Amino acid sequence: MNPTIYFLLAVAVSAVITFGLRALPFFFFRGEKNDKNMPDWLLQLGIVLPSAIMAVLIVYCLRGAKSDFVGSGIPGFLSVAVVAFSYKWKHNTFVSILLGTTMYMILVKIL
Repeated sequence: MNPTIYFLLAVAVSAVITFGLRALPFFFFRGEKNDKNMPDWLLQLGIVLPSAIMAVLIVYCLRGAKSDFVGSGIPGFLSVAVVAFSYKWKHNTFVSILLGTTMYMILVKIL
């Protein structure tokens, strides 16, 4: 198979699957008079899951801090602190991620 066609086919399949996964909740929980409510466990999952994902991402980002504290530990911890502070201050996820990433990249270049 031609590599270009293989690539385009892979992109098309990925796009269809992504669209399907995004549209699936609307398909299951549609209704004219809201007769299909979401289950309680799904509502609870929507409340708990964002915090759990952020905790996993923090652990993942700081996993190498013990072995290379100066190279990745200090920049990582300071960047996490910047993200936490800026989010508490402005309540803007995009600005917090942008500031934390910028801080990390600057500190990695300096140290």
